[in-house]
Amino acid sequence: MTKRTERAVIAAIVIVYLLLAAGYALRVPAWLAPDEPAHYHYIAQVADSGCCPVIEAGDWDQAYLSALTAADFAPALLDRFDAIQYEDHQPPLYYLLASPVFRLTGGSLAALRLFTALIGAGVVIAAYAVGRALLPDQPQIALGAAALVAFVPQHVHILASVNNDALAELVIGWALWAGVRHLKSGSPSPWLLGVLVGIGLLTKVSTLFLVGLIPLAILFRQGRGGGRRRIFTALALFAVPALLLGGVWWMRNFGVYGFPDLFGLRAHDAVVIGQPRTAELIAQVGIGETLRQIATTTFQSFWGQFGWMELALPAWTYGLIGAFLALALIGLLALVPRRGRAWAQTPRETALAWAGMGAALLLALAQFAYYNLTFQQFQGRYLYPGLIPLALFAAAGIDALRGRLTARAPIWLTPALIGWLAALTLFLLWRVVPGLAG
Repeated sequence: MTKRTERAVIAAIVIVYLLLAAGYALRVPAWLAPDEPAHYHYIAQVADSGCCPVIEAGDWDQAYLSALTAADFAPALLDRFDAIQYEDHQPPLYYLLASPVFRLTGGSLAALRLFTALIGAGVVIAAYAVGRALLPDQPQIALGAAALVAFVPQHVHILASVNNDALAELVIGWALWAGVRHLKSGSPSPWLLGVLVGIGLLTKVSTLFLVGLIPLAILFRQGRGGGRRRIFTALALFAVPALLLGGVWWMRNFGVYGFPDLFGLRAHDAVVIGQPRTAELIAQVGIGETLRQIATTTFQSFWGQFGWMELALPAWTYGLIGAFLALALIGLLALVPRRGRAWAQTPRETALAWAGMGAALLLALAQFAYYNLTFQQFQGRYLYPGLIPLALFAAAGIDALRGRLTARAPIWLTPALIGWLAALTLFLLWRVVPGLAG
């Protein structure tokens, strides 16, 4: 694949993503995306009164919210709509960036959705960049990963709504890219890695796993041929900007919510009275049925379950997606014997970078599991912090199958075999999304 072709393919992926995201932003009815009203009202508060709001009693009303979602936010029920503010504990960066859009457009929901979708384009490019840094001689895997990140239907739905997930994923993606680059070449500097992680801490708590992951890249890189002093200096250069940026928010939270509420989560948990708890579900149906519900709902909502989880996709789409994932897994398993000997010859840094991708995916799973220990949040979108690593593994599996088909199979076939998701996302936009309007 020539450089010109590669650039054309990634440009096409980004353009198609932007068109699809714009379609979802404009076609999904107002407020019919998870937690969108609460994120919108955070932006409104910042635009009107400055940063930063405080979560407090009254920001969450389970009965009122249930009535709103059941009635698709009917205008007759919006008398207390402005009181939906249960995201006020979130770190402020996304809302600070979105507040000028709010002011310039008079609070246009469509404009804020499109702004968030534009951030999502950066996530797609980050997926491509991570793949190129990881495997510079296999651009088809980077392109395949970018295609998967760009065209998962639910991912497009989330990126085209008002929330801080897109910015969190953007930070995670570029932090992973910087970590791989540093592991392989020593650049960018530990200081810049610390800045990226600090920005993540000002964006969303879902980026927290970077605090443990990125220092490992520094440790392995600086530890190669370097003494303890060199390692300590590099880690200190990382820690100072990360802690300074994150510390600004943490000190604010201590002042507002008290010690030790570092992230404002204790204040949040005290406010969201009535939110379904996992322990309640286990008491009602047992652990086995709870696990079944977690697995089923998480899988479906990862790929597509629109609105406030009320609109599942047609059953055949989940079967098609399952078949696609099975093929990717078969391809990955096929790599084991074929690459067994070659793995020993793989550059140490590349092997460690792949291990880092696996660790990032596992840490995202661990964060999801930890959250669900308390609340019933069986939503696949909470796994999106690990989407880029997952996409890289899936693209590697599909590429392995491509190579097995025939030695002459063009490498552009890898992103093409993943790009079918774009057609599915378009189909769902026109045939399924209208169902959100009742």
